[in-house]
Amino acid sequence: MGDAKRIPLKLGAYMARSIIANAQRSVNLYSETNPEDSPFPTTQYCTPGLRLLATATNNQPWRQLFLASNQQLYGVAGNTVYKVNADWTMASLGTIDSSSGFVSMVDNSIDLMIVDGSPSGWTVTLATGTLHKITDPSFAGADRVDFVDGYFILNSKLNAKQWYISLFEASTFDPLDFASKLGYSDPIVATCVTKRNVWLFGTQTTEVWANTGDTAFTFGRIDGVFMQHGCASASSISQMDGSIYWLSLDPQGHAMVMRSIGYEARRISTHAMEVEFQSYARIDDAIGFTYQQDGHLFYFLTFPTADRTWCFDLSTEQWHERVWLDADGNFHRHRANCFAFFNNTHVVGDWQSGNLYALDLNVYTDVGNPIPRIRSFPHLMDSGDRMMYREFIAAMEVGNGDGLNEPIPVFLRWSDTAGRTWGNAISDTIGKEGDYIRSVQFQRLGMARDRVFELSWSSPVKTALNGAFLEYYKANQ
Repeated sequence: MGDAKRIPLKLGAYMARSIIANAQRSVNLYSETNPEDSPFPTTQYCTPGLRLLATATNNQPWRQLFLASNQQLYGVAGNTVYKVNADWTMASLGTIDSSSGFVSMVDNSIDLMIVDGSPSGWTVTLATGTLHKITDPSFAGADRVDFVDGYFILNSKLNAKQWYISLFEASTFDPLDFASKLGYSDPIVATCVTKRNVWLFGTQTTEVWANTGDTAFTFGRIDGVFMQHGCASASSISQMDGSIYWLSLDPQGHAMVMRSIGYEARRISTHAMEVEFQSYARIDDAIGFTYQQDGHLFYFLTFPTADRTWCFDLSTEQWHERVWLDADGNFHRHRANCFAFFNNTHVVGDWQSGNLYALDLNVYTDVGNPIPRIRSFPHLMDSGDRMMYREFIAAMEVGNGDGLNEPIPVFLRWSDTAGRTWGNAISDTIGKEGDYIRSVQFQRLGMARDRVFELSWSSPVKTALNGAFLEYYKANQ
């Protein structure tokens, strides 16, 4: 008889620089920590599928969505500004000058302001839905616009060392209402507001200002608050639960993901993630947004040029990949380009078309297209001896059929080269509908000194993965 052990899944995605350290993938699966008396410490749940809500009349990619203070959803698709109604119909409010790239939006309860990284900007009068191009000579555009204490907050596109504010509760500007980043000479990438503080992100450093009530300029720098981390991409900045998340850049390097804790920058990326990000041809186009679903707080980070999406789950502090599958079986970045919570719905806009989707945990396809789920396991070794693997049982939720009474396959493959090369997959099923005691098992799996198992499936129904049970023995027994 051999030994039997449970294989828990404690980490998220972690493909180390040397795969002999770790070679784990987690694709379209996120983990949740279980109570202490559960058979496994974590469960891997399926990321939400996409349910089509509506399509913009111009069918152009969505660049931004924003829920205004009047509880109305606004968005920019291509060069068109839309108001989205609760029944998912849309009204075009007019057009802006650009048709691609990141857009930032915020309102002051009177006007919604839109900036696109150029010296231009636009406002929508919330009471009437009228779109205007900003003609104020003191307006200087911005990469991001935010709002605090009655003022719009913007970085200047005409002077990279300056940021400026609107007049109080207005979308007009005084030419003297500007300030410069003082702590270091690097240019300002973008501004962001959290906890009524203004964060000034430079290319190498970050400092924080607060409303002091000064009559000359109402904001002043908070003494002693200074971070030696700048920002690599203005569109990566997003705020959630009082913290700011961003992709960093500093004099020593780049591609760490940071989270603000109080007035400090804390690294939340892993070495594996940083190796991954640094392999991309571009990271300055990274787009980030945040959302909460079932108590999980997610930072969603997409690299358009690299065609990859990664997601950080604050509840477990683990990363996973988000992908969609094309008709040829190729993986691409997730279809979500922007996010808003509206009408009790997690709404995302497509980066390639004018589609609006619901990000729905009760949907297990991307608008009918299969969603691949992949989960690699830790290295299995025992003092360098060759091990004979008799049986692998996947601890999965089974029996949730698709109404067609057809078995749904799950595949197992493995690597005996520490994750460098892989054998052909073998298959079992998670059973037909109602087969709740189904055991997903694979037998007579050969031998190896260092093995990495990997499960994959694409189920149109609810399932989950706890880990695995493995029976093995030393080959010389």
